[in-house]
Order: sequence, then structure tokens, then C-alpha cells
Amino acid sequence: MAAFKTLDDIGDVTGKRVLVRVDLNVPMIDGAVGDKTRIEAAMPTIRELSDKGAIVLLLAHFGRPKGAKNSTQSLSMVIDAVADVLGHSVMFISDCIGEGAKAGLAVLAAGDVAVLENTRFHAGEESNDPAFADALAEIGDLYVNDAFSAAHRAHGSTEGIAHRLPAYAGRAMEAELKALDAALGNPVHPVAAVVGGAKVSSKIDVLRNLVGRVDHLIIGGGMANTFLAARGVDVGKSLCEHDLVETANAIFDAADKAGCTIHLPYDVVVAKQFAANPPTRTVNVHEVAADEMILDIGPAATEALADVLKNCRTLVWNGPLGAFETPPFDTATVALAKTAAALTREGTLISVAGGGDTVAALNHAGAADDFTFVSTAGGAFLEWMEGKPLPGVDALRA
Repeated sequence: MAAFKTLDDIGDVTGKRVLVRVDLNVPMIDGAVGDKTRIEAAMPTIRELSDKGAIVLLLAHFGRPKGAKNSTQSLSMVIDAVADVLGHSVMFISDCIGEGAKAGLAVLAAGDVAVLENTRFHAGEESNDPAFADALAEIGDLYVNDAFSAAHRAHGSTEGIAHRLPAYAGRAMEAELKALDAALGNPVHPVAAVVGGAKVSSKIDVLRNLVGRVDHLIIGGGMANTFLAARGVDVGKSLCEHDLVETANAIFDAADKAGCTIHLPYDVVVAKQFAANPPTRTVNVHEVAADEMILDIGPAATEALADVLKNCRTLVWNGPLGAFETPPFDTATVALAKTAAALTREGTLISVAGGGDTVAALNHAGAADDFTFVSTAGGAFLEWMEGKPLPGVDALRA
């Protein structure tokens, strides 16, 4: 992994204005922050800089205002939540560049923390306009990126500014990059990847990248049905992208050449309707009736997958194995997640997971806390799994 500077390299920050890119794009319920996870993730960096006497200026986007001011997407709405998690007052500054920003900065002292207004109120943010990046850099002395979740975007506050000020990775970014390097960059083999979700079409690039990087590729969710169909299995009424059977076969071929074993379920849980707790059958994949849907992996296949994990040293997980939001089709996901969590606790497995559905599934299984690392980044995590460069990360490289 190419080196990048962290807060350990930053030196004396007393009285210096440090622009910290964080993720404050939080869900709102009735005008209040509904989930503070992303705010909490930024706290180690914010506290460390504040304790060292920096003037901490938080940069973030909120929603999609499309380059225009919009009161419903003002970061002023998250100030109370940030102050609550931080444990002391936080100032709001009504702009992130120009005179509006400078006027607010004038009253800040060493150790103070301020949230600057939504970077996306300026069209130059998403277009990565050099003039906008210059204007951001003008109000700061140093730049810290602590928002991996926005690192796949080459925006003014994630990429442009990193070339204009001394740039560092914050603690959350540092932890994320180290975990991802351990998972796919320089992993301990054998490596297993679990890839689930509804559609192959959304994860073709992930699968193509992984077959050349991992030893075992476990495919679940609706995606598995397309791969079963490519193997000549009649999947009945199951969700299946029959037009992607050739793509699935190409991935099988690539896996063969790379020495990667693709694991598909050989027993499945089926139902005639997709609803909570309908009548179900557990059958061999070749026994799915024409009016039935595959909605989860069966117990024999789940046990076999657990055995695969017991022989692996590294696991990357993205997506559930079945329709986990609807009981009883969460059974396989919960069972395999608990196996991975137990192996991680025992110290035999490095487990890294990411993506919204994945985090929800692991929390549902009560397994997330035992994983080595769980990334809350959606798009950035997926693009990393696809092997694509992340502009916000590349801009930090020393």
C-alpha cells in the first residue's frame, strides 16, 4: 500500500486552522438527526486536533442541493448532534468559502470546533473546480480527510483541496485504509469473499475483480440464482437475470483460470410467495418447482460455507445471502455471520465487511461488533471491491 500521512505526521497544530473533511450526511427524522454513527466516527480525529489546540473546521456535504443554497439541506441542522457527541459547543459558519467563511473564522480560538456550511451549495464542489478548491484552501492551513465514504468522488473538498494544502488521513480514514489493505491489498491467504444482493448487474465489476484476488468466492442472494441458471438449474419464479447467464459463465471461466473456487448453494429454502413467514420447503437446487422462489441458502450449504471460512485467514463480506429483511429468510446470513464473528474472536480470521445492507445484516445477526472492521461506506466500499482507484485516497498518498 502506498504510504499516506496521518495525524502522527502532522506536527504542532496550535492555533492552526485545520480543514477536516468528514461525513455528516446523516439521516434526519422530524428535523433531528436520526442516526449519529457517522458523527461518532469522526470524533477521534476532531477531539485529537482540538485537544492539540487546532482550530477545527469541519467540511461536509448534506443531501444533493445541486450547487444552490437550500435551507432544507443546511448543515446547521446537525450542529446540535455534533455538539452533543463532542460534549461541548460547536459553532456554525454560514459558508465554506469567501467572506462568509472568513467572518466566522475571525471569532474562533485554539481548540474551537466549527461546522462550515454544505460544500455542495457551490457548483464548484461536485465539478472539482480549481477556483473552488483554491477558495477552500485559502481559509485553512492544513487539510485532513476523514471521510472514506466520500473518497470515491473527485470533488473539491475530497480531492482538489488535498493538492493545495499539506494533506493527511484522519483516524477513521487511516483505520479504513489499513483494514482494506489487510483484506484485499496484502491479505493473509486463503481469502474468502462473500458477495450477496439481489442483482448480478450491480456487482459484475466486483465479481470480475474478486475472482483474481480471492481463493473462495461465496455468491448469495438473488445473484446466486443467475449463476445457478448458468449451470443449468431451473430456478422457478426466483429473481434471476437470465440475460446475464453468459456474463456468469465468463466469471466461472475467469475463476477457473485464477484458481478461485466459486461456491453456490446446493440446498435452498423456497416459498411460493415473498412474505414474512410463509410456508417454506428446503430442497436441493434441482428440486425447485416452477411456482417457487429461492429466498435463502439451505442449512447444508450454510454449514459447508462455515467450513470454508474455518480454513480461511481473511474474509471480505458485501451483501446478504438471502432476503434477510424478511423472516425466516435471514437464517443463512445470521448463521454464517455468527461463524465469521466467532472465528474473528478466536483470532484465526481477519474479517472486513461493508455496504449498507451488509452492516444492517451483521447488526441484525449481532455479529458486527466482533468483525475486525465494518465499513459504513457504501459506494466507496463497492468501488474499492471493484478495484477502482479512489480519488480522495489517491490524493493523500505521500
